[in-house]
Parts: sequence; C-alpha cells; structure tokens
Amino acid sequence: MAQSPDVLCIGAVLWDTVGHAPIKMKSGYDVPGLIRRVPGGVAMNIAMTLCRFELLPALLSAVGTDAEGDELLGRAAAMGMVTEHVYRSDRPTDRYMAIEGSNGLIAAIADAHSLEDAGDAILTPLADGRLGSAEQPWRGMVALDGNLTDEMLNEIAHSPLFARADLRVAPASPGKAKRLLPFLSASDATLHVNLIEANLISDHPSQTTQQAASILLGMGAHRVVITDGANPATDASARHSFTVAPPPVPVRRVTGAGDTFMAGHMAAEIAGADPETALAAAVDAAARYISQSETDTE
Repeated sequence: MAQSPDVLCIGAVLWDTVGHAPIKMKSGYDVPGLIRRVPGGVAMNIAMTLCRFELLPALLSAVGTDAEGDELLGRAAAMGMVTEHVYRSDRPTDRYMAIEGSNGLIAAIADAHSLEDAGDAILTPLADGRLGSAEQPWRGMVALDGNLTDEMLNEIAHSPLFARADLRVAPASPGKAKRLLPFLSASDATLHVNLIEANLISDHPSQTTQQAASILLGMGAHRVVITDGANPATDASARHSFTVAPPPVPVRRVTGAGDTFMAGHMAAEIAGADPETALAAAVDAAARYISQSETDTE
C-alpha cells in the first residue's frame, strides 16, 4: 500500500526561471548575474522544504503532459514527494520568471494558467476516497496557495472536504493577497502572509507585523503568521502572540524564501513544537535559505 502523506500541498507546481545579480538593482538595469531554471511554485517550494525535514508531502496541482511536465514531476518524485494525485493538463506546464538583486525581488511574472484552468479537478483525490471524501474528509495539515482562482479559494474556505483539515494558506504574491479574504471568517485557517500582503488584505498601512496581526485578528482571522523581511515576524491568534527577529544574514536569493519560512513553521508544529518555538524555527529556516546560493544546496 502507498504510504499516507504527512501534508497536502495544493497550488502551483511549475518551473522557476530566476535571474540573480549580486548587486542592488532597479528597473532598467542590465548586469551580469546567474540565471537558473529550478522547480518552483508555492506548493512545490513548500513540499521541497518539507522533504528536507524528512516529511512526506503530496502535491495536488495541474502539470502539463509535455516534456517539461514529465521532467518536473520526475524531479518531485526523486525528492520524495507523492506525485500520483497531480492532475495532468493538456495545457503547457506553468512557469514563473523573476529578477533578483541583493536588495530583493525586482520584478516577476507568474504564468499559472494551467493551474487556473484546471479548476477543482485538482481536488478530485480529496473527494473520491483516495485522500478523503465529504463524509470522511482529510484530517491532516494542508498548505494552500493563492495561485488558485478566487472562486476555487472561496469554495475551499466553505468546503466539507476541508472541514477537518489544519489549513495553512498563503497568497503566493501581493497581487493575489485579497484572494484570502474568504478565510478571514469562513474557516479556522492559519494565514501565512508578509507585511505588504497583510496590509492589502486589511486595507490598513500597518508598520509592523504585530500591528498587522492585531488588525487581521480583529477582522475575524483565526490565526496569522506575518513576516517582514529582515524585520521581526509575528505569530498571533486569540490565544497567543509571539514575535521573533530574524538573524542578520547575507542575501544570496529571495525567491521561495516565504515558502521556506511557511514550510519550516509547519514542520516544526508537526514535530510538536509550541507556537513560539515553531516561529523561531521558521525564521531560522528562511535565514538559512536566503543566505545560501542555489549551488550550495545542490
């Protein structure tokens, strides 16, 4: 029998093409640097980090039947992910392109049309008995990203398929932050956002993660975990509020750092850590990630 996964990772599974220059950049710069194509997407990034914590994640996503899709799922399986539940689309495998400098992300474009077009087909294993059903829903942890459509995210927030899940939700990017609004009052989800995304959701210019967390809780959020780059991160709910400052580290990459933070937080809580310890573990995981180049991890 196939082993039951520890976590379901629902959302974008695609190829990242990332250009990184070791200097501060702004619009219009043309400089030497390193360009790499690596597996990416929020769901994939979270799953990769969970694998490093020796957990077994399953991917629920849409990947093309093209050669790029075959290669991507082959890489995922080799890293230790369950890929058998991925919906194979007749559209091209999704892609993401980013430009980074030592001062962070300069610009990025996400082409996640295959995932959006697949709709709720990616959730079929949660309804047909393979991973759960409406009568016996999945009971474990779920990482969900905002690359899904507004309609799908709203459906998930109210769906009986997720009624017993420990749902952790990330918007994927500031441009998709408001897609998380259904989770403020419709579920017991934990929202993983950065300060920019938190401010977009609340429509309030908070200056700190502590202030943003208080506002989101006041709007009905069950629990929020908010980051702000090198500034303190906050985990807050009606029962607790903790803030941890990241250690100063050199920035060698940024794409995927938020996903690594989220996965590190999830892994710590699966291992039994209390909220304050889990937040510290997540901050440490993200710091290690951004201070290493891609070649350091190969």
